[in-house]
Amino acid sequence: MIKFDFSGLFILDMANNHKGKLEVGRRIVSEFAPVIQEAGVRCAIKFQFRQMETLAHPDFQEKGKHKYIDYFKENNLSEKEFGIVARDIKEAGMITMATPFDEESVGMIERLGIDVIKIASCSANDWPLLERIVKAGKPVVCSTGGLGIKEVDDIVSFFDLKNIDYALMHCVAIYPTPNDKLNLGRIKVFAERYPHLIIGFSTHEEPANTAVIKVARAMGASLFERHIGIKGGGLDLNAYSSTPEQIGEWLDSHKEAVKMSRADVFPDDPDEKKSLETFMRGVYAKKNIKKGDKIFLEDVFFAMPFQEGQAPSSKWQDGLVADKDYKINEMLSVSVCPAVFSKKQIINRIIRQAKAMLNMANIHLGHETEVELSHHYGIENFYEAGAVLITCIDTPNYCKKIMMLLPGQKKHPVHHHRVKIETFQVLWGELTVIVNGAEKVCLPGEILHMPRGVWHGFSTKDGVIFEEVSTPPAPGDSYYKDKNIAKTYEARKTKLMNWHYYGD
Repeated sequence: MIKFDFSGLFILDMANNHKGKLEVGRRIVSEFAPVIQEAGVRCAIKFQFRQMETLAHPDFQEKGKHKYIDYFKENNLSEKEFGIVARDIKEAGMITMATPFDEESVGMIERLGIDVIKIASCSANDWPLLERIVKAGKPVVCSTGGLGIKEVDDIVSFFDLKNIDYALMHCVAIYPTPNDKLNLGRIKVFAERYPHLIIGFSTHEEPANTAVIKVARAMGASLFERHIGIKGGGLDLNAYSSTPEQIGEWLDSHKEAVKMSRADVFPDDPDEKKSLETFMRGVYAKKNIKKGDKIFLEDVFFAMPFQEGQAPSSKWQDGLVADKDYKINEMLSVSVCPAVFSKKQIINRIIRQAKAMLNMANIHLGHETEVELSHHYGIENFYEAGAVLITCIDTPNYCKKIMMLLPGQKKHPVHHHRVKIETFQVLWGELTVIVNGAEKVCLPGEILHMPRGVWHGFSTKDGVIFEEVSTPPAPGDSYYKDKNIAKTYEARKTKLMNWHYYGD
């Protein structure tokens, strides 16, 4: 089953702003299409389907009995007319979407070949309707306005069990929504509570309030919905629907938010480096220094300006060796700084990263845990090949370890065991496992059993934490395809007791 890509999709809800007139619906599509094309985004235009003959109770069918029943009946289009507008949407390169408010409307979605089903907040726990929607087998976007978190849990569980391709949207069903009612922090709650889902924001604030989409994006929303319509020729709009011009401004605001919310873990912007170097201090000789002398703190001073090729104060450490003669007040070359880190520095850096990853995964370990760094080709090559192994339970019957590969670690070398039997479960991140030469990508929650004698190895791109439950290990029971690894058993392991004291 090909998954629908909800991320980066913008939903424009036509609702009843076609005013029950085919030509108005077609105008809406034709006037919004150029705005979407110019913005270069993926977009769906959405209908609302109501079969009023059956949706409204017989006692309220007569005009004047119910305000909204009258409104929906007056502003409805026929199935044939909706089909014409749907064709216009597809010809403009956009996605069709519709909100059904009754089971009969789901049938209309199927007959018209509408791409995606949207569930309105008022229908999010309408279980008879939801049961009919899942039978359609289409991608689903579900709004959650007015629902408590337990009710949202029920919805997520329902769609997960039905194996439906779906996304969840935060929504506030107040039209228009004032700032103090937006409750945008709920987006972050959803993203943390349902990490397997794309989380969106169905928005009803006044169209001029383009700051809201920036905050929603920062909170984790990557799917957005707004009501749209057109003015002129006797047409007007409600306070929460946007014109083409306003949608253009809304999309521009989102584009700015994307630029602002980049999260480069390893920034390498030359403009930023140049700016920082303006205010950095460099290392200068306080006295004459001879080539080969060890340099200590009393031999130098730190001052502006920091010059090209100079040792920065950030790389200073006692005991550097002079690479040439230096005169008083002369800048020290960056070449005096060590090109490689010491073993202690490498271990501290590894532990800092491991602690940070455990924090991100919300995994807590006791102080009594034993940590082993496995570095098959030397500690200096740990980021090429290796792993962090944390022993949690070690009994005569079974053992449990937490295993970690840091971002970019290309391999934990292929090996097998003749005594130990292992079961792995991914807790956080993405793990690539090589099993008898074949690659398998495992996501959080996936379990992999490893019988005796099966060749296996690991790698990751962005870092991974997984659990190993096994029979007790036996000395020398790891047989590596690379025979050279076995020759360096002691050299490839570093054991740390009280590891909480490392990395500080």
